[in-house]
Amino acid sequence: MISSYNDLLKAANAEPDPQRFLFVFCRAELPDDASAAEKAAFANGEGGALTPVVCVDKSPDEVGDFSALVEESRETGQDWDVVFVAAMSGRGGMKPSSDEAQQPLTMMVESIRLGHVGNYLPLDQKGQAVSLG
Repeated sequence: MISSYNDLLKAANAEPDPQRFLFVFCRAELPDDASAAEKAAFANGEGGALTPVVCVDKSPDEVGDFSALVEESRETGQDWDVVFVAAMSGRGGMKPSSDEAQQPLTMMVESIRLGHVGNYLPLDQKGQAVSLG
């Protein structure tokens, strides 16, 4: 059971082939036509839609420390509430390149935009898994 970024890192390092992580940082937002009830729930930290604001791919050795990833994300100037993470497996002992990650990363962003997030690990700003729902 993966409940934190550190758990994910351990699992990735235990895989026989090298891994590449795909990160999609999202901000919780309310639609313009939100009802009063939706606005009240959102004010209490519930509801809203997750909008992707930044995406990046990294090898696990580039992000061995989640706080460094958070700091790097701050340099973009984009606020975020949840980051979704997926892992890509390499082949034949070779880790996937950043170029190979671009199409899966684009597909991941689109999937999140459509609300299909079940295949990804959602983490808060402390690197802890969060429950969405």
